[in-house]
Amino acid sequence: MLSYNQEINSEINGNSVSVKEVAPIMKLNLRGKTREFFTNVGKSLNMILPTEANTSSSSDKLTAIWLSPDEWMIVSNETTSKETNTYQLNDILFNNISKKSLGAVTDVTDQFVQLEIKGDKIYELFSSGCPFNFNEFKKKIGSTTQTLLNNIDVILHNKDKNNVNLFVRRSFAEHLINWIEDFVSRI
Repeated sequence: MLSYNQEINSEINGNSVSVKEVAPIMKLNLRGKTREFFTNVGKSLNMILPTEANTSSSSDKLTAIWLSPDEWMIVSNETTSKETNTYQLNDILFNNISKKSLGAVTDVTDQFVQLEIKGDKIYELFSSGCPFNFNEFKKKIGSTTQTLLNNIDVILHNKDKNNVNLFVRRSFAEHLINWIEDFVSRI
């Protein structure tokens, strides 16, 4: 397992868009599709996984983002210590899911950077580099999508009005942030 060792240090604050990394945040990928999988995950997380496409569900401590009919990203709503990359929830899910051959649990904390993007012009930013139609997305709090932004795979989660969490692979994060910074400097 990798150590969380690289942060995106730049924070972008424009008149209509602000971007900052939310770190360190636990991120787990879950895969499975049997009834027993859903039951064990529900008991372990104390929440129900979303089963409708492009939706999410949340509890006080966790958010579950639908990625496909048998795949979800579980994201902590709280930051954790930078000194560790061992998460109790990962161990619980591994014991209740993977060890019982009901599905797969993968820690993707170090793989994805989570950016919080806020402001009145975030959908102009997204539309300038993305083929996705955001008309319905921005109306529904909790909606999610996987799309391309400036030709980079991203996961978007509509957290609140004009407040979106963006997940991007760490290896593309700096490039994407530079593109966003360029956009913000022009508005």
